[in-house]
Amino acid sequence: MTRYEKLAQTLRRQIQSQVWLPGDKLPSLRESCKQSGLSLMTVLQAYQLLESQGEIVARPQSGYYVAARPSPLPHASGEKKLHFTEQVDINDSIFEILQATKDPHIIPFGSAFPDPTLFPQQRLARSLASAVRKMSPHAAMANLPPGNDDLRRSIAQRYAQCAMEVAPDEIVITSGAMESLSLSLQAVTEPGDWIAIESPAFYGVLQAIERRKLKAVAIPTDVRDGMDLDSLQQALDQYPIKACWLMPNFQNPLGCTMPKERKQQLVTMLQHKQVALIEDDVYSELFFGGDRPMPAKAFPGSNTILHCSSFSKCLAPGFRVGWVAAGQYAGKIQRLQLMSTLSASVPTQLALADFMQQGGYDTHLRRLRRQLEQRQLAMHRAIVDSFPAGVTVSQPQGGYFLWLDLGDTVLASKVYQRALAKGISVAPGNMFSASEQFNHCMRINSSFEWNESSQQAIAVLATLVRECAGEG
Repeated sequence: MTRYEKLAQTLRRQIQSQVWLPGDKLPSLRESCKQSGLSLMTVLQAYQLLESQGEIVARPQSGYYVAARPSPLPHASGEKKLHFTEQVDINDSIFEILQATKDPHIIPFGSAFPDPTLFPQQRLARSLASAVRKMSPHAAMANLPPGNDDLRRSIAQRYAQCAMEVAPDEIVITSGAMESLSLSLQAVTEPGDWIAIESPAFYGVLQAIERRKLKAVAIPTDVRDGMDLDSLQQALDQYPIKACWLMPNFQNPLGCTMPKERKQQLVTMLQHKQVALIEDDVYSELFFGGDRPMPAKAFPGSNTILHCSSFSKCLAPGFRVGWVAAGQYAGKIQRLQLMSTLSASVPTQLALADFMQQGGYDTHLRRLRRQLEQRQLAMHRAIVDSFPAGVTVSQPQGGYFLWLDLGDTVLASKVYQRALAKGISVAPGNMFSASEQFNHCMRINSSFEWNESSQQAIAVLATLVRECAGEG
């Protein structure tokens, strides 16, 4: 065994015996040289070996860290069953839960939004002030759909960095991602049409279906690999589905990411059936590790994919600026927008265009990803240590949501009510389905600063879960 292999073996034993925990920073290369008496090249080879084996991860300009260890959350088990409904009626319950997260005295584990302190507020404010000063009297007309030229060009350039050819003319700027998703749904469906969705699904999907008076087929979605494509094929064969709405990267609420080969299979399958794909991709910039996961839009057949995203989760939550790369539907999306909201806010479009042109976006994203990963690891560790042994928790490689399965005897809605009385919000599983199949699950937001209050809140939730389990 070579010297670097011996050092790698020593570090691996230390990680396995929990000398170093997931998320811990390892000694720097120079520190390891001093401790081991080995050369810098030997230590570097050892670290690179451990990195190639998935034991540690390198972070630019920061060092090497112990890689996250996924918890033993099983794949979806049992019979894979399609759930369909001709009427989705969920808005009232979602409204009540979301209202609770607005209270500043509530610990917002149930929030759908990332910690607002993570974003470059001062730089954004300067860009907004500069944009307003420079805004011409004709700016409102000049930035009607499809939106500001400079901003659409900046977005197209980011697609190009992912080896995706998306022309600025294909991009329509919207008032947040929800408008881009709603307009996309309106562009490809009529009231009474069938749409395939994930199960569990982002509650915004359920609200949009209710408003649009559509019928839904809920496709089983795995906490690791995303939507089950065999079940989707079954649905495509049985129902006259017009569109499929899904979130292939860091899905809300599960946090799952569909593997690359399954994304290609999905695109091919939908193209064969001439079914439009509405791709909600708002979390893909929030990846942990070295590579951003590719969207479905990156694969051949993308002209019938309406790729929706926004700056709300990664840069400027309050600006409410999103977009859709709409392929062949771009013109229709523009006309629909003109008949509804007219356009996205002009000052915020100009401010984001200024921010993107000034540079520094990638530096901000690297810092944001690092903070989100560290906070997720801290919360995940606390849940594993505090909650009953039967509870399972996901550990996504991006985003900021953890999905907990509390066990069949625990009603998450009961935990939610009792937690709210103690000043803690969570998102119970019934928010994410028109059926009752996720009543024993809940979603927790891990983006907020990990401190003593957070730790105490997790301990309170663990106690409440034990109480509810005891009551059956």
